[in-house]
Amino acid sequence: MLAEKALDLVRELHRSLGGTLSPYNEDKIRQVLEEMQTLYDQNKDGAQFAAEGQTDLISAIQVRHAGIQRNKRCLLAYLYTRLEQIRKMRWEFGSVLPPDVKYNMCEQEVQWFNQYNRLLANYMRSVGESGGLDLTQDMKPPKTLYVLVRCIADHGEFETQDGNTVLFKKNSQHYLLRSECEHLIRQGVLEHIIQ
Repeated sequence: MLAEKALDLVRELHRSLGGTLSPYNEDKIRQVLEEMQTLYDQNKDGAQFAAEGQTDLISAIQVRHAGIQRNKRCLLAYLYTRLEQIRKMRWEFGSVLPPDVKYNMCEQEVQWFNQYNRLLANYMRSVGESGGLDLTQDMKPPKTLYVLVRCIADHGEFETQDGNTVLFKKNSQHYLLRSECEHLIRQGVLEHIIQ
């Protein structure tokens, strides 16, 4: 069926929107691009015959052109949505993605992620007076400066801004500045205990 493979890409993407990144489907993208090239070649040949006076081919040309346009829209939606998911993961996980997410990305997506990291880091360094401003620090507006956190797994020693050292052992609880532990909460090392 015309443009069915491109629609399969969109369906696959829709199934994986639950917070994980599905593997990049290079094989299906190649098949869609080959179908678009075939339709284009058929239209090119049909246009030559239509120019010679065979007007009954015009509707077939229009249908193939609509198929090319649909494939193009589906491919762009697939690629754009994947990039948006990767961009959101940058804000969730920080500058280092989990290995399972990185494994599902193609080489161009990894390059885009690295470039986005550099641009964001350069921008954050340029904002503010004393060495920049970390925009990824508070994803939600804080209600208090200090939070109670529990360590999910052994993580070792952690030095706070005031020079104290805190030992993160499994199930230990600590009362820390939100700004110091926000990244560790997002990485899954600590969990915020809501009182």
